[in-house]
Amino acid sequence: MAGGLLEPQLAPLRKIVHVDMDAFYASVEQRDDPALRGKPVVVAWKGRRSVVCAASYEARTFGIRSAMPAVTAERLCPQAVFVPPDFTRYKAVSRAVREIFARHTDLIEPLSLDEAYLDVTENKTGLPTATRVAMAIRQQIREELALTASAGVAPNKFLAKIASDWRKPNGLFVIQPKDFDAFLPPLPVGRIPGVGKVTESRLKQIGVATVGDVRSLGLSALQAQLGRFGTRLHELAHGIDDGPVVSDRPTKSISAEDTFEQDVPLSATDDVVRRLAEKVWSASRRESRVARTVVLKLKTKEFDVHTRSHTPALPPASCEDLVAIAMTLRERVDFAQDRLFRLIGVGLSNFRETEQTEEPNELSL
Repeated sequence: MAGGLLEPQLAPLRKIVHVDMDAFYASVEQRDDPALRGKPVVVAWKGRRSVVCAASYEARTFGIRSAMPAVTAERLCPQAVFVPPDFTRYKAVSRAVREIFARHTDLIEPLSLDEAYLDVTENKTGLPTATRVAMAIRQQIREELALTASAGVAPNKFLAKIASDWRKPNGLFVIQPKDFDAFLPPLPVGRIPGVGKVTESRLKQIGVATVGDVRSLGLSALQAQLGRFGTRLHELAHGIDDGPVVSDRPTKSISAEDTFEQDVPLSATDDVVRRLAEKVWSASRRESRVARTVVLKLKTKEFDVHTRSHTPALPPASCEDLVAIAMTLRERVDFAQDRLFRLIGVGLSNFRETEQTEEPNELSL
């Protein structure tokens, strides 16, 4: 034991592959419409209050990213081709990708329509290494679906996800256990899951900018700064992640939130609520199940957190329904008009199957 944690070499080693489709929605659109190939494609409803669902790599060269306001994307690239999202088609392609995964392992943990973890410690096809499995999957996706995917191979989920992004697009990267101490320390601390902009800024204030800095700071100092997350941060900085691949883990909730640069009154949050609701609605379209409950989260300037929720007789049927319910929840917040808020969030929870929603209530890698 070291600092109350298992040494990395004592943790159970697995062979994990993280597969991430490249610019998935935009790539499907370009595949199905040859006129879009080579052009900056933005998958989004056009309009002042819309957000980007996906951007082709041609569009990304202009700085366009997912979840960006559509008007910003249009300003960055006036020649961009805007295509309204077709989630029914994307789900069908995602199922075809999932069928390819299932040829190699039954241990598949989808994260969304376009990415998943696979545990191939033992694989169905008898391939000798996880790297070979990843190569086979990528080749099958390319040949059968005319799409590209990037993959990361590592002994755990945390590192596999980092690896899949390392050589995007259409890349493969492997992190061996013996490479942890060379690979991890130079990484920006923001590459660690759970380290958002606020936490990253807080860490930079105490001189922590890289994973190596996290290691140097030590467990007790991290716990003093970040509580329980400090423990998790310490583990990940040392390459420790014992989380198993969980097949078909049901989504419990989907949410999006925004921290304001300056505290604002509720009356000034209309556009933010609409933008967050559209992000959540777009993300929810990736699910086969339907969300019953709408949640609004507010954090005051004093850091007090308040939530309001509503489960309508019928689940929201459109983005506008979601926006309307979120706005109604905001009106249920009984605060003085001059009360200021630093964060607002919109979420969907209580996911059910569609038919249930009709009634209210050192390993070689």
